[in-house]
Amino acid sequence: MTRDTDRLMLLRSPVLPVPHAFTTRGGGVSQGPYAGLNLDDREDDPQAVAENRRRVAEALGFGVGRLARLNQVHGNDVREASPGVQEGDALVSTEPGLLLAIGTADCYPLLLADPQAGVVGAAHAGWRGTLGRIAARTVEAMVERGATPAHIRAAVGPGISGEQYPVGADVARGFREAGLGAFMLESGRQSHLDLAGANRAVLLAVGLRPEHVWVSGRCSTEADFYSYRRDAGRTGRMWAVIGLPPVPAGRGGEA
Repeated sequence: MTRDTDRLMLLRSPVLPVPHAFTTRGGGVSQGPYAGLNLDDREDDPQAVAENRRRVAEALGFGVGRLARLNQVHGNDVREASPGVQEGDALVSTEPGLLLAIGTADCYPLLLADPQAGVVGAAHAGWRGTLGRIAARTVEAMVERGATPAHIRAAVGPGISGEQYPVGADVARGFREAGLGAFMLESGRQSHLDLAGANRAVLLAVGLRPEHVWVSGRCSTEADFYSYRRDAGRTGRMWAVIGLPPVPAGRGGEA
């Protein structure tokens, strides 16, 4: 290799006590417009992406065959995670050793865990998902599996900042009508949308404690990340991943 591709750049949140990470561009083998740790194989070299995915999974102690992913559709459907690819925009799980993955390149990834109940969740929140309160629906699905909102910890990863995210009048109106108008930033005649703040507010509204909600404060248009808007649609994808630790070999049958 002609570049330093061995060291992964993984961002972690201090509030999540289970294996998790928000990936950056650092540490991968993809080339060209996808250079770095691209985790989407729709346009990039599939072999390079497979190697990138292996590196991420193994860095967290998971097998690459134990990945649960989504064909994300910018909605608010929550799925019970299983290995392979499902359709929806959030995953929840109580299964140790299963790594949940959300792909982003400007939208916001949300990672959640109730360590006491042994429940984890991951959600993809663009403007449609945020407006549809995908964060709240993910919490509700976790509660159905034994979680308690006051025990759930949540991390809002890198995504496009409000300053970099102008939106049209229809989107702005939708957020105001949904009670999320406080997250519309006005700059002259142009409205900008603070998706990170809106998702934090939704999480607090369903019972999470403020000290249990962490926001990265990183913008996906920074050079460390892939950005669909910045790169005019030809770019890679980051992953946000979370999972309950695998059960050590020989422990599965213990009472």
